[in-house]
Amino acid sequence: MRNESRFLNPAQLLALLKAAREHSVRSWAMILLAYRHAMRASEVCNLNLSDVNLKAGTLHIARLKGSLESVQPLEKLKGQPLLDERKALTLWLAERDDNSPFLFTSQKGGRLDRTQFFRILKTCAERAGVPKISPHTLKHTRCSLMLQGGSTIAEVQRLAGHTAMKSTTWYLHATDEQAAKAARKAEANLF
Repeated sequence: MRNESRFLNPAQLLALLKAAREHSVRSWAMILLAYRHAMRASEVCNLNLSDVNLKAGTLHIARLKGSLESVQPLEKLKGQPLLDERKALTLWLAERDDNSPFLFTSQKGGRLDRTQFFRILKTCAERAGVPKISPHTLKHTRCSLMLQGGSTIAEVQRLAGHTAMKSTTWYLHATDEQAAKAARKAEANLF
Protein backbone atom coordinates (compact mmCIF):
# COMPACT_ATOMS: atom_id res chain seq x y z
CA MET A 1 0.00 0.00 0.00
CA ARG A 2 1.21 3.48 -0.87
CA ASN A 3 2.19 6.02 1.73
CA GLU A 4 -0.23 8.90 1.55
CA SER A 5 1.35 11.86 -0.19
CA ARG A 6 0.74 15.19 1.32
CA PHE A 7 -0.84 17.95 -0.71
CA LEU A 8 -0.72 21.70 -0.28
CA ASN A 9 -3.65 23.95 0.44
CA PRO A 10 -4.06 27.03 -1.80
CA ALA A 11 -2.25 29.38 0.63
CA GLN A 12 0.74 27.02 0.87
CA LEU A 13 0.84 26.64 -2.90
CA LEU A 14 0.89 30.41 -3.43
CA ALA A 15 3.59 30.81 -0.76
CA LEU A 16 5.67 28.17 -2.57
CA LEU A 17 5.21 29.86 -5.95
CA LYS A 18 6.12 33.24 -4.45
CA ALA A 19 9.29 31.79 -2.93
CA ALA A 20 10.10 30.11 -6.27
CA ARG A 21 9.63 33.41 -8.12
CA GLU A 22 11.95 35.13 -5.66
CA HIS A 23 14.50 32.31 -6.06
CA SER A 24 14.60 32.57 -9.87
CA VAL A 25 12.37 32.80 -12.92
CA ARG A 26 13.46 29.28 -13.87
CA SER A 27 12.40 27.93 -10.46
CA TRP A 28 9.03 29.66 -10.72
CA ALA A 29 8.38 28.38 -14.25
CA MET A 30 9.42 24.80 -13.41
CA ILE A 31 7.41 24.53 -10.23
CA LEU A 32 4.39 26.24 -11.78
CA LEU A 33 4.35 23.89 -14.79
CA ALA A 34 4.86 20.84 -12.58
CA TYR A 35 1.84 21.89 -10.49
CA ARG A 36 -0.48 23.12 -13.28
CA HIS A 37 0.05 20.05 -15.46
CA ALA A 38 0.44 17.47 -12.67
CA MET A 39 3.85 16.45 -14.00
CA ARG A 40 6.48 14.24 -12.48
CA ALA A 41 9.94 15.74 -11.91
CA SER A 42 11.39 13.76 -14.82
CA GLU A 43 8.59 14.95 -17.12
CA VAL A 44 9.41 18.57 -16.28
CA CYS A 45 13.13 17.99 -16.82
CA ASN A 46 12.46 16.23 -20.14
CA LEU A 47 10.52 19.14 -21.62
CA ASN A 48 12.05 20.51 -24.81
CA LEU A 49 11.79 24.03 -26.18
CA SER A 50 9.75 22.52 -29.01
CA ASP A 51 7.14 21.35 -26.47
CA VAL A 52 6.20 24.98 -25.74
CA ASN A 53 4.08 26.97 -28.17
CA LEU A 54 3.58 30.42 -26.64
CA LYS A 55 1.73 31.70 -29.70
CA ALA A 56 -0.88 28.94 -29.47
CA GLY A 57 -0.61 28.87 -25.69
CA THR A 58 0.04 25.14 -25.42
CA LEU A 59 2.41 22.68 -23.79
CA HIS A 60 3.11 19.21 -25.17
CA ILE A 61 3.68 16.71 -22.36
CA ALA A 62 5.31 13.33 -22.96
CA ARG A 63 4.29 11.40 -19.85
CA LEU A 64 6.26 8.59 -18.27
CA LYS A 65 5.18 5.30 -16.66
CA GLY A 66 2.67 4.46 -19.38
CA SER A 67 0.63 7.62 -18.87
CA LEU A 68 -1.15 9.47 -21.66
CA GLU A 69 0.70 11.99 -23.80
CA SER A 70 -1.17 15.28 -24.12
CA VAL A 71 -1.18 18.87 -25.33
CA GLN A 72 -2.54 21.17 -22.65
CA PRO A 73 -3.25 24.90 -22.63
CA LEU A 74 -0.97 27.30 -20.81
CA GLU A 75 -3.22 29.07 -18.34
CA LYS A 76 -3.37 32.03 -16.04
CA LEU A 77 -5.83 32.78 -13.28
CA LYS A 78 -7.28 36.28 -13.26
CA GLY A 79 -6.09 38.18 -10.22
CA GLN A 80 -3.37 35.65 -9.40
CA PRO A 81 -0.13 36.52 -11.27
CA LEU A 82 1.81 33.67 -9.64
CA LEU A 83 -0.32 31.23 -11.68
CA ASP A 84 0.40 32.87 -15.08
CA GLU A 85 2.21 30.16 -17.05
CA ARG A 86 2.76 32.21 -20.20
CA LYS A 87 4.37 35.02 -18.24
CA ALA A 88 6.62 32.62 -16.32
CA LEU A 89 7.72 30.92 -19.54
CA THR A 90 8.16 34.18 -21.45
CA LEU A 91 10.39 35.57 -18.70
CA TRP A 92 12.39 32.33 -18.48
CA LEU A 93 12.91 32.08 -22.24
CA ALA A 94 14.03 35.74 -22.37
CA GLU A 95 16.56 35.06 -19.60
CA ARG A 96 18.07 31.90 -21.12
CA ASP A 97 21.42 32.29 -22.84
CA ASP A 98 22.18 28.79 -24.11
CA ASN A 99 21.38 26.69 -27.17
CA SER A 100 20.13 23.61 -25.35
CA PRO A 101 17.03 21.94 -26.81
CA PHE A 102 15.75 21.40 -23.26
CA LEU A 103 13.33 23.91 -21.76
CA PHE A 104 14.88 23.87 -18.30
CA THR A 105 18.62 23.84 -18.30
CA SER A 106 21.24 23.46 -15.62
CA GLN A 107 23.71 26.24 -14.84
CA LYS A 108 26.07 24.56 -17.30
CA GLY A 109 23.45 24.68 -20.07
CA GLY A 110 22.61 20.99 -20.16
CA ARG A 111 19.40 19.19 -19.28
CA LEU A 112 18.30 19.79 -15.70
CA ASP A 113 18.34 16.57 -13.69
CA ARG A 114 15.38 15.48 -11.54
CA THR A 115 17.58 15.57 -8.42
CA GLN A 116 18.42 19.21 -9.21
CA PHE A 117 14.70 19.90 -9.60
CA PHE A 118 14.08 18.30 -6.20
CA ARG A 119 16.79 20.43 -4.56
CA ILE A 120 15.32 23.61 -6.06
CA LEU A 121 11.82 22.63 -4.92
CA LYS A 122 13.08 21.85 -1.41
CA THR A 123 14.91 25.20 -1.18
CA CYS A 124 11.81 27.11 -2.30
CA ALA A 125 9.58 25.13 0.05
CA GLU A 126 11.86 25.88 3.00
CA ARG A 127 11.75 29.60 2.15
CA ALA A 128 7.95 29.40 1.95
CA GLY A 129 7.64 27.52 5.23
CA VAL A 130 6.16 24.45 3.52
CA PRO A 131 7.34 21.29 5.30
CA LYS A 132 8.10 17.88 3.81
CA ILE A 133 7.55 18.43 0.11
CA SER A 134 8.53 16.31 -2.87
CA PRO A 135 7.97 16.79 -6.59
CA HIS A 136 5.01 14.41 -6.36
CA THR A 137 3.42 16.77 -3.84
CA LEU A 138 2.82 19.19 -6.72
CA LYS A 139 0.99 16.55 -8.76
CA HIS A 140 -0.98 15.46 -5.70
CA THR A 141 -1.87 19.09 -4.97
CA ARG A 142 -3.13 19.77 -8.50
CA CYS A 143 -5.29 16.67 -8.65
CA SER A 144 -6.64 17.07 -5.12
CA LEU A 145 -7.48 20.76 -5.53
CA MET A 146 -9.17 20.12 -8.87
CA LEU A 147 -11.39 17.49 -7.26
CA GLN A 148 -12.13 19.73 -4.27
CA GLY A 149 -12.97 22.55 -6.68
CA GLY A 150 -15.61 20.48 -8.46
CA SER A 151 -13.76 18.90 -11.39
CA THR A 152 -14.89 15.43 -12.33
CA ILE A 153 -12.67 12.41 -11.87
CA ALA A 154 -12.56 12.03 -15.66
CA GLU A 155 -11.29 15.61 -16.06
CA VAL A 156 -8.57 15.11 -13.46
CA GLN A 157 -7.66 11.76 -14.99
CA ARG A 158 -7.13 13.42 -18.38
CA LEU A 159 -5.12 16.36 -17.02
CA ALA A 160 -2.85 14.05 -15.02
CA GLY A 161 -2.40 11.69 -17.97
CA HIS A 162 -3.65 8.66 -16.09
CA THR A 163 -4.69 5.66 -18.16
CA ALA A 164 -6.53 4.01 -15.26
CA MET A 165 -9.24 5.62 -13.16
CA LYS A 166 -7.78 3.84 -10.12
CA SER A 167 -4.70 6.07 -10.34
CA THR A 168 -6.89 9.18 -10.17
CA THR A 169 -9.00 8.04 -7.23
CA TRP A 170 -5.83 8.14 -5.13
CA TYR A 171 -6.29 11.92 -5.04
CA LEU A 172 -9.83 11.87 -3.65
CA HIS A 173 -10.03 13.33 -0.17
CA ALA A 174 -13.02 14.30 1.94
CA THR A 175 -13.31 15.46 5.50
CA ASP A 176 -16.21 14.42 7.70
CA GLU A 177 -17.58 17.96 7.34
CA GLN A 178 -17.39 17.83 3.52
CA ALA A 179 -19.11 14.45 3.46
CA ALA A 180 -21.90 15.68 5.75
CA LYS A 181 -22.39 18.83 3.65
CA ALA A 182 -22.58 16.76 0.45
CA ALA A 183 -25.09 14.39 2.07
CA ARG A 184 -27.28 17.34 3.14
CA LYS A 185 -27.11 18.84 -0.36
CA ALA A 186 -28.00 15.53 -2.01
CA GLU A 187 -30.89 14.99 0.37
CA ALA A 188 -32.16 18.55 -0.19
CA ASN A 189 -32.13 17.94 -3.95
CA LEU A 190 -34.22 14.79 -3.52
CA PHE A 191 -36.76 15.99 -0.97
